[in-house]
Amino acid sequence: MKRPRYQLGTLYPEPRKNGPDVWVYRWRETDGQGRRALRKQIIGTVRELRTQADAQRAAEALRLSINRHTIEHGGPPSTVRKLVEHYRLKEMPMDTHEGKTRGTKLVYNTNLKLYIVPRWGDYPLRRVASVEVEDWLKTLKLAPSSRAKIRNLMSTVFRHAIRWGWIGQHENPITLVRVSAKRKRIPETLTAEEFRALFAILPNRERVIGTICATTGLRVCEVLGLKWEDIDFIEKTANVLRSFVDGSIGACKTEISQQPVPLDEIAIEGLMVWRSICPYGSSDDWIFGSERMFGRLPVWPDSLRSKILQPMARKAGITKRIGWHTFRHTYSSLLAETGNDVRVVQELMRHAKVSTTMEVYTHARMEKKRIAQSKAVDVLFNRTQPTEVVQ
Repeated sequence: MKRPRYQLGTLYPEPRKNGPDVWVYRWRETDGQGRRALRKQIIGTVRELRTQADAQRAAEALRLSINRHTIEHGGPPSTVRKLVEHYRLKEMPMDTHEGKTRGTKLVYNTNLKLYIVPRWGDYPLRRVASVEVEDWLKTLKLAPSSRAKIRNLMSTVFRHAIRWGWIGQHENPITLVRVSAKRKRIPETLTAEEFRALFAILPNRERVIGTICATTGLRVCEVLGLKWEDIDFIEKTANVLRSFVDGSIGACKTEISQQPVPLDEIAIEGLMVWRSICPYGSSDDWIFGSERMFGRLPVWPDSLRSKILQPMARKAGITKRIGWHTFRHTYSSLLAETGNDVRVVQELMRHAKVSTTMEVYTHARMEKKRIAQSKAVDVLFNRTQPTEVVQ
């Protein structure tokens, strides 16, 4: 019996008399009598998918579905491209909530399509060399952490081949690839003065979102995943059960993230005021439901950041790069600066590993460093600080 062939299909724009042009995906399908027939399906309009790359990404799920039988029964993959397709089919189906979070799957898919497959897709599995991969990673104009993620994803894909018995236990070429994930730039944090200046001019909704991020360390996707029923106004806690990523509701980043977090009185008061004026205040409503979506989904964080948060920051005279994650970094820095034990900081930040906490633990500002430095110098040189004269 002839082995089924993997189909890439054909994607092209097709004009329409009424309405915008559309992207059409074509492939061949075998019917019950063994005859091959041409099939096609509209992927989207050219307004929605402005480039062919956008259309290719949109067609990816359909391409996987068409080739499902080929991937499962077509024998061992001969190239990295076919191995990636098998990995995505088995380990990263986007239509289920099992395994990795949706956000992680989106990042994986982006790295596979933009970097790994274009460069290594046509390579036989045993042709990929450690040194060659290492040299290639150095050429990518990306942050060190992004290059490290691509390296780790390649290793994961090759471990998938080992599990399926297509290469030997010690034939993963990525294990010897060296790459540094050290940050080039320390994440921005806000001073107390900058924070208060910004919050004085933020609209009610964005002020409450920022308050929760800055007083709990929650990621914005977790804040937007909250419903009113998740807030215990008596115990002053929030049950973090889900997150809102790229238009979809999914699980939190890690298991430790799905733990109740304490809410300060200021956050509780802000939530109570917001509930009295927001359009969706029932127990099963999203706290920050989108009016555009009639409350069916939360508001979109990227839109709030670019249209409200960043313009308001510039208006407040803040020149730093501002995003919702800035509040999380500010919170972790303040926890460190106020002398808290690193284990306490780890639990408040809900980091799975203490090493992650240590990486963000010391965003100490210059004045804090100067005070600590002065104390050490005082001891070395037996110097006494001048006493402040009380009027």
